[in-house]
Formats: sequence, structure tokens, C-alpha cells
Amino acid sequence: MKHLVVLTGAGISAESGIPTFRDAGGLWEGFKVEDVATTEAWHRNPDLVLDFYNQRRKRAMEVKPNRGHEILAELESHFKVTVVTQNVDNLHERAGSSHVIHLHGSLFESRSTADESLIYPIAGWELNPGDTCEKGSQLRPNIVWFGELVPMMEVAIQYAARADLFLVVGTSLVVYPAAGLVHYVSHDVPKFLVDPNIPDLTFSGRVEVVQDKASTGLGKLKSRLIELA
Repeated sequence: MKHLVVLTGAGISAESGIPTFRDAGGLWEGFKVEDVATTEAWHRNPDLVLDFYNQRRKRAMEVKPNRGHEILAELESHFKVTVVTQNVDNLHERAGSSHVIHLHGSLFESRSTADESLIYPIAGWELNPGDTCEKGSQLRPNIVWFGELVPMMEVAIQYAARADLFLVVGTSLVVYPAAGLVHYVSHDVPKFLVDPNIPDLTFSGRVEVVQDKASTGLGKLKSRLIELA
């Protein structure tokens, strides 16, 4: 069975009703990114950061996967599928995708501030001041904030380098290092891009482009992909 590697971005989640900060001039639902998505913000006002992600988590629990998420899960009947996502929601998993790599972390996990190897699932939508790890330190969202290393990038690169097909869905390819993943895909691997806005990025080899949103674009592309299985 061939290995299909998919890189997804905010565009696929936006169709389910999860807004992106890039659509609002650098604001994320009214907040400046530097006030809620940096380690400096955490040290300055941890209560604000915790509440911000609690609200994002609550919202993520209220929305549903869209047809784009469902199609990627359905492709597991024809391919070994690895989804590498820049999104922190769990819509891919809820749609049925069984192998998802979260480059930027997960809304539904917390992490120890004393030992970053201690990661815990979050039950419900709240992570509060006073919630601590087994070492007694405050838990923070297990999110990769701006300025932090992306620990899963090396894992994603290994999958991209071994892909038999590579698909990019719903991402502007401007957020690095995630955007650089395309450069690790072999020149002769079939590549596909689904997005309403075609990014200004040079791919190695030929790329088939579907200029459409994720749900309808993947609907158009699904049979073409299956032909290559």
C-alpha cells in the first residue's frame, strides 16, 4: 500500500468554524499573538493565556469535522495515510484519521512547566491555575508557541522524505518550519495542492493544483488520488 503524506493548515479547520489569526491582521479572536502565544506572555500573565486556550478548546469541542477531514480519513482505505497538521484541534482524529502528527501541539493536551516530557490529556475544556503535574508544577497548554522549537518537525521530515504521494491542503505555506516540509519530498513524487490561494512557493517536480477550499477541492481530487493508489 502506497504512503500518502498530507500537510494540512488552518484553511481546513476554518471551514468547520475555527478562525485563524492570520485572517484578522495578526489578531487571534481579538488578541495579539504576542499576548497569548509566546513564553513571554505565559510568564507575564498565565491566567490570561490559560483562559484564552480554554475558550479555544471549548470552541473546538463545539464544531464538527467537515467533508475535507472526512475525505482524508476515507483515503485510508486506499493508502497508508500520515496527516501532518499545523492545526492544534482534534478534527482530523474525530473524522477518523488514525495517524496524525501535530506539529504545533494539541489543544487537548497539557504539559508540565518543570519537565516538558510530562504530557497529559485534558478532560473537558478547562485547564486552570493550580492544575499541576506529578512534580507539583503548573501545567501549561501543550502548544508550540512562537519562538519555541517544533519538536515533531524531525519526525514529519522523515515521513515526507519517504512519501509516495504528497498532498498539501489549506495552508498558505508561510509558517516555518512547517512550510519547509515540501522541500524534503523527492522530486519524482506526485504532489498535489488544494487551497483557494496558491502560495508563492517552488515545489520540486510537478504539482497538480486544485484552487478551491479544502472540502470541495478534496472532493474533486479524491478519485484522481485513488487512481494512483
